[in-house]
Amino acid sequence: MYLLKCMTFVSWLAKRGHTGSQFSDILIRFIQGVDVEKRGAKYHRERLGEALREELETIVEGELGDPRIGLVSVTSVVLAEDSRSARVFVSLDGDDEEVERSLEGLTAAVGFIRREVAENLHLRRPPELYFQLDRSHEFGARIDELLNRTKKRKK
Repeated sequence: MYLLKCMTFVSWLAKRGHTGSQFSDILIRFIQGVDVEKRGAKYHRERLGEALREELETIVEGELGDPRIGLVSVTSVVLAEDSRSARVFVSLDGDDEEVERSLEGLTAAVGFIRREVAENLHLRRPPELYFQLDRSHEFGARIDELLNRTKKRKK
């Protein structure tokens, strides 16, 4: 009802030649239907992502008994804007075959992990989890190698 009154008020002003420059951008965006993220939503998502990372780290290290899963550490969790899905970046030790088996084991255990996360963090709807290999340490090592090469060439 309030939105309808605001929309009619703005349309009334527009008919009389008001450009809307007297009104705040927030009001105009609200009335035009542009979704503005609430200020606390971003911080809530970051806190939830960090809590998920810690909880997933605990579950993966201690509670999973799948022999396919090797030495896994959860590096970060990125939640979608609606918090219904999350990309879980994991760092795995071993060769490519062991890494592939570990990712298969984690993907197979998604249902169990989601249930444990929902219980431990008291979430009504835990996010869908998508495990992804974190290659940032490999990229960092490559950058360090390239920087060292350029330093040697300058000398």
